[in-house]
Amino acid sequence: MPETHLDLLRHGQCEGGEIFRGSHDVALTPEGWANMDARVAAETPVPWAAVVTSPLQRCRAFAETAAERLGLPLILEPDLREMHFGDWEGRLYQDIWDSDPTLALWGEDPEQHTPPQGEPLADFDQRVNTALDHLAQRQAGQRLLVVTHGGVIRLLLTRAKGLPRNTLRDQPVPYAHFVSLSWDEGQLSEVSGEAG
Repeated sequence: MPETHLDLLRHGQCEGGEIFRGSHDVALTPEGWANMDARVAAETPVPWAAVVTSPLQRCRAFAETAAERLGLPLILEPDLREMHFGDWEGRLYQDIWDSDPTLALWGEDPEQHTPPQGEPLADFDQRVNTALDHLAQRQAGQRLLVVTHGGVIRLLLTRAKGLPRNTLRDQPVPYAHFVSLSWDEGQLSEVSGEAG
């Protein structure tokens, strides 16, 4: 099966400030949209075969516009959405830090600690990696623009680098950032540099 190339683009800045978003469905700010637009424009022409997106609007709205502009098919991939943060969703980081000691424990070891009513890291890992493997197999040999979330990209980077998944928070993935990966027979590896 031929190698699949995945250019992962994190969504831009979102409305709501410094909150846990997770599956909380918020829109991009105008700045966030402009930054994503500039990143994609800087990479074109790249021979993407399709645009893949998380269903959450901070990814989907931009992906729909990019796919239309580039004349590419759009693939909605529900399991590439962000981790679900349970009771923390939509709340300010600082408010949670001040009121819930689980946040510090989760920050130190997300493998052993889960946000209240949230998605365990092992479940997030299985969901994201299964979705990516199925996508790469279905689109074998193609290059894809994948619009997704910081947590998803960090998790995939730990896999590509052979690191424990509980180190995902150590992977820097700022807003509107590209990470390029290649998938070959189930082996995921990082492509040096960014997309392009």
